[in-house]
Amino acid sequence: MFEVRNLSYKYPRNREMTIRGMNFDIRQGEIFGLLGPSGVGKSTTQKIMVKLLTDFEGSIYYRNRDLKIYDKDYYQEVGVGFEVPVHFSKLTAEENINFFKKLYKNQADTDTLMKRLGIFEDRKKKVSEFSKGMKIRLNFVRAMLNNPVMLFLDEPTIGLDPANARILKNLIKEYREGGGTVLLSTHLMNDVDELCDRVAFMANGKIVETDTPQSLKRKYGESSVEITYVKGDNLQKKSFEMETLSKNNEFFELVRNEKIVSMHSKETTLDDIFIKVTGVESYA
Repeated sequence: MFEVRNLSYKYPRNREMTIRGMNFDIRQGEIFGLLGPSGVGKSTTQKIMVKLLTDFEGSIYYRNRDLKIYDKDYYQEVGVGFEVPVHFSKLTAEENINFFKKLYKNQADTDTLMKRLGIFEDRKKKVSEFSKGMKIRLNFVRAMLNNPVMLFLDEPTIGLDPANARILKNLIKEYREGGGTVLLSTHLMNDVDELCDRVAFMANGKIVETDTPQSLKRKYGESSVEITYVKGDNLQKKSFEMETLSKNNEFFELVRNEKIVSMHSKETTLDDIFIKVTGVESYA
């Protein structure tokens, strides 16, 4: 879907480059996570790829054609959900959606989307009366209203309660299962772990690591099993390496002879990998 080669960008008032020679591909039908600490250039990269910033160095190919060749018809194919929702606050939710629908040839069933996201009953309310979470959900409807083939999402679940975040993530999965492609930026590594087929970590304006979440966990960590068991009047814990578990007699003796309270696999998390690769905590 996208081929990005030697992408560099410097804001006019900045002395240093924000993006410094980035290279990555996004495959059709995948959710691709672009991750990194705040200020590293994730949002700038998305703005370049949706043609809001055009004076970049390097090359970007969308569907095997230079992105610079595309005119306004490009926006008929893409949907964008920025981190900070932008709506006409004096209009109702329904009026907002209907206004933006007029810009597109292809129009989605936005009533169904609003019903799924729990804001259909409030569609006649002015957006100024919406809570932050409702605005975020309306923002997703707006990103999807033209049935895009390519979806750009920046922190799509930030500010949502767990129930509504689950609904939105399910919609993103369904979109991917229907053949859609997603570029996702977020600091929530649980979302990344659940949604992304591949991820790219950014540091100092460059891509420093790209792979599937599963492969990154194998590369950067060791898997183990931690058992909590009763010993006398106390709880004891013991860890065993996953790789040699099938030949570990101590593990089997413990399971057979002791009262087991819990048994958990302990794997390296994407949060751990984020810190190792970028040097910054993911929630910073």
